[in-house]
Amino acid sequence: MIAIVTIAGQQFKVSEGQEIFVHQLEAEQGDAIKFDQVNVLINGASTTVGMPVVSGATVSATVLGNQKGDKVIVFKKKRRKGYVKKNGHRQSFTKIKIDSISA
Repeated sequence: MIAIVTIAGQQFKVSEGQEIFVHQLEAEQGDAIKFDQVNVLINGASTTVGMPVVSGATVSATVLGNQKGDKVIVFKKKRRKGYVKKNGHRQSFTKIKIDSISA
């Protein structure tokens, strides 16, 4: 079974047993969480499309941990003006494992 679910404002195509990184959630390691904003549900040959969500469908997941992504360097420069600015950013992510998809 495959589902397209909205998690933290982004849509993900998920299946059971899959591990994905999402924007940081307010959950600790080992917590069980449920997502009820399932947009599309694919079960074999049958496809259910929600308007905007499939009623009664949920995706259950377990939080595996929080971590940060790779550093992104933001560098700005204007030639011949002496303007140079360098910043860095690391996005926080939560790693989750999809346990079950129910309709």
